[in-house]
Amino acid sequence: MTDLPLPVTGDPDADRLLADDPLALLLGMLLDQQVPMEWAFRGPATLRDRLGHLDPARIAAMDPEELETAFRQKPALHRYPGAMARRARELCRHLVEVYDGDPTRIWGDGPADEVLTRLRALPGYGEEKAKILLAVLGKRFGTAPAGWEAAAAPFSDAEPRSVADVDSPEALARVRAFKQARKAAGRTKAD
Repeated sequence: MTDLPLPVTGDPDADRLLADDPLALLLGMLLDQQVPMEWAFRGPATLRDRLGHLDPARIAAMDPEELETAFRQKPALHRYPGAMARRARELCRHLVEVYDGDPTRIWGDGPADEVLTRLRALPGYGEEKAKILLAVLGKRFGTAPAGWEAAAAPFSDAEPRSVADVDSPEALARVRAFKQARKAAGRTKAD
């Protein structure tokens, strides 16, 4: 996808995987809830190591219990490994059924609003997660369609509010500070 890693995990290999493997990016974004960002985005590399692959068709076809075991193995891939294993499998099934297993077909063509609609339709994704991923594609990888800034707002602005704004350990600290300030103010949405 890009020559630049997404420096969010603290592990250069896991960061490189997020940039090289579109499924890893989708899975990292899926896991990015109720756990630290580094933990969520390190999950795809850990899952690849445990399964020996990150093939959407193979994950979609896996026995659900086998996939859940991979998620539960210590250290667990998520705070809620069972639920996230199911969501990951549903995401992979969707990718296989709708995009022939190729995640880049979600954002490879079409206007930004259409890409956002495709992202919103992914199992485990909602409005905010879809906008953040669109902003990652635009800000970090330069692969978002024209007009992504309006479609991904407010995540397209200069405020360090999400993984889309992480390009260094210092930027990760700024995003974390933004989120902590929002939480302290009783606001959970990033806008």
